[in-house]
Amino acid sequence: MATQQHGEVTGIRVFVNGPNGGNPVPLVRNAAGMSASDMQGVARRHGHESAFVFAPNEPGIDWTFRFFVPNHEMEMCGHATVGTLWALREWGEWTTPTARVRTLSGVVDARWDAQRGRVWISQPKVRLSPVDESLGERVCGVLRPEQSGAWHAPVVNAATSRVKTLVLMQDIAALDALKPALGQVEATCAAIDSTGLYPYAVETRGNGPTVVAARQFPRSSGYPEDAATGIAAAALWGYLSETDAVPVGTPAAPVVTTVRQGEAMGSPSAIELQARFGNDGEVVGCWLSGQVEWAAL
Repeated sequence: MATQQHGEVTGIRVFVNGPNGGNPVPLVRNAAGMSASDMQGVARRHGHESAFVFAPNEPGIDWTFRFFVPNHEMEMCGHATVGTLWALREWGEWTTPTARVRTLSGVVDARWDAQRGRVWISQPKVRLSPVDESLGERVCGVLRPEQSGAWHAPVVNAATSRVKTLVLMQDIAALDALKPALGQVEATCAAIDSTGLYPYAVETRGNGPTVVAARQFPRSSGYPEDAATGIAAAALWGYLSETDAVPVGTPAAPVVTTVRQGEAMGSPSAIELQARFGNDGEVVGCWLSGQVEWAAL
C-alpha cells in the first residue's frame, strides 16, 4: 500500500464520460490535524470541491469525510464521496464489500461493484416542495432560456442531502443553450432556500432509452457551473421516479437511469442512479455511481 504524506493532495475525476469529463476532486487521504481553514485553503487553491479523509471516532463507521468548496464547507458531496471511496479501494484501504462513512449530512452506506470496478453510495428518499409560481418565474428569468416556451412549470425544490431547484426544459437543445445571469444565482437561491439551480431535460429518442440531461448552477461555491453533481442528480432521480418519468424496476431487477451533465461546458459526465429498496420492496432512496479516474491537478 502506497504511503502518503500528511496533507498531500491527490487528483481524481468522477463521473467521467469522455475526454476532459467528470468533476475534478482534490483529495487528501490523510487529513488528520488539518483545520477548517487548511481544508478550505486546498479548495481555494484548486478551485474545486475537495475531500478530506479522517479516521472514524465512533463504532460501525469506517471513515469520516469532510468536504470544502472555495467559499465554504459542504455537508455532503456525492461525486467526492464516490471518488474518495474508489481511491481508498485502489490504495488497498477498503477491502470489504461494503463501508459506512460519516459526513456532516449523516451516514452514507457504500457498496463495491467488483464486476464494474465502481462504488455505489446511498442517498435517502427525496423530499419535495413546490416553488411559489412567482419565484419560479424569477428562477427561469435567471436561467434566461432563449425561447419563452423553453421551460415548463412547476419549478420544484428537491433534496436528498441538499436542496436543489429542478426546472424542466423542453429539450436538451434548450438546456444546452441556457446562458444564466450568474450574478443573480446566489440571491435567487437564497430566496427559494436552495443550494443550486438544476435545469434538466428528458428525451425519448425513437426506440432508444430515455435520456436525462441536466446542468447545475451552484448558489455560492466559488465557480459558476458544475460538471457533475451527484447530490443534485439523486434529487432529480427521486422526483422523476415519484412522478413515473423514469422506471425503477424491482428489487431483483433495478433499472439504472443515467443523468448526463457537463456537456455544455465541455466536460461530459454521466451519473448512474438506481432505486434502493427496503425489506418490503418499497423505494427508500437511491444508489448513485459513476466512473472514476486518476487525474492531474
